[in-house]
Amino acid sequence: MRLKGSSLIIPIAIAIHLMIVNGTLLLLTPETYLQGLNALYYNFSWLLITNALNFYPTKRKENFFTNIHKMLNLYTLFGLSYFAIFGLGATKVSVIFHIKILLVIFLLLTIYRILFYWSIRRYRFRGGNFVNVLAIGRDKNLKKIRRVFDDPYLGYRYKGFFDDSPSNSPTYLGEISNCYDYIIKNQIDEVYCLASKFSQDELQKLINFADNNLIKLKIIPDNKDVFTRAMSLEMFDAIPVLNLRRVPLDMDYARIVKRMFDLVFSSIVIVGVLSWLVPLMFVLIKAESPGPLFFKQKRHGFKKRVFWCYKFRSMAKNSESDSKMATKNDMRITKIGKFIRKTSIDELPQFINVFLGEMSVVGPRPHMELHTEGYQASVDKYLVRHFVKPGITGLAQIRGYRGEVEKKSDILNRIRLDVLYIEKWTLSLDLRIIYSTIYNVFTGEAKAY
Repeated sequence: MRLKGSSLIIPIAIAIHLMIVNGTLLLLTPETYLQGLNALYYNFSWLLITNALNFYPTKRKENFFTNIHKMLNLYTLFGLSYFAIFGLGATKVSVIFHIKILLVIFLLLTIYRILFYWSIRRYRFRGGNFVNVLAIGRDKNLKKIRRVFDDPYLGYRYKGFFDDSPSNSPTYLGEISNCYDYIIKNQIDEVYCLASKFSQDELQKLINFADNNLIKLKIIPDNKDVFTRAMSLEMFDAIPVLNLRRVPLDMDYARIVKRMFDLVFSSIVIVGVLSWLVPLMFVLIKAESPGPLFFKQKRHGFKKRVFWCYKFRSMAKNSESDSKMATKNDMRITKIGKFIRKTSIDELPQFINVFLGEMSVVGPRPHMELHTEGYQASVDKYLVRHFVKPGITGLAQIRGYRGEVEKKSDILNRIRLDVLYIEKWTLSLDLRIIYSTIYNVFTGEAKAY
């Protein structure tokens, strides 16, 4: 039995959303909900905003976090429209009370969103909402796409591939000329075609066939081995252009969320920790060795811009501070310096850099100018890490690649993890890195010296 049911998913989602909105308002604030045409206004506003944001159409690979920015935009716009109606009446309302009502609605909607993605994955796993797919042509890109097709929670049913080069693969279905009959007889929904296998006329024939038989045709371009995880497609009129280095933090909502988090987090640390720690460190550091309380050093940040990076001074004054990293049993490190480096207390003044917008709480660690100039010439993709602000901690640091670079693989792995962080950034990833950093402070790190 062919169980798809995809046509019901969006209507059900819309109906449940409206039930949550209307039910909450009717239960918590019936006097405003039942007043005049307010109920009609709330429903019209919700449908208008979700349509403008293209909120409901979902792609098969989406999960809770994929379009979370749309959810935040929806909550913001609906909240504004919710309060806008009060401006038309003379009745005074409690702003705090209605903010609480909106928060209840948004909480329930978020819980439903989590349950929605969980349930649809289970539904697909059990055989519902599936699509039959096949490929025409075969290369290493098809092998990568197969990993997606083979995920049982996404609902793809991969039938095999056609190619003019015979293959012993159990999924080989025959020559390309035989694909048309097979597509019709086996009720194929989506066809993935390698553009390099077709001439312009052959490709046009396949496009016409797909259009005339209600089949979705998806063309895989010849990538010349340039595709990356950070790639995105941009349209210039009718011409597709590949942007090979689009990262999550290029989006306005992501930058705003990350900056707001940085401001709140750094403010808490500055007021709650540095306010009393700075005087204490002044006494302890000055008592052991002459020199300033803070050590500042020029480092490269976002877009390779130079800024002053602050730390509590952990070494005696020396002439190598701007050219040589701290090493194990480094004689330059003072007694109090050894302790604050081991516990990462020396890094806390960098929350001032975060507050000023020069750094972020999480990101690739900034390097001194001399090392940046050296690594950019010897380490492939080194400068990619400068597409975002540097951080106090980062993915590379919690994976053991902090501090001294003892061998070439140390810097290579550090850059690999920095690039991975940039390409895969989410707020939840930042929170996991912060948690791991705090955990490592208390459990100890081998390279914290």
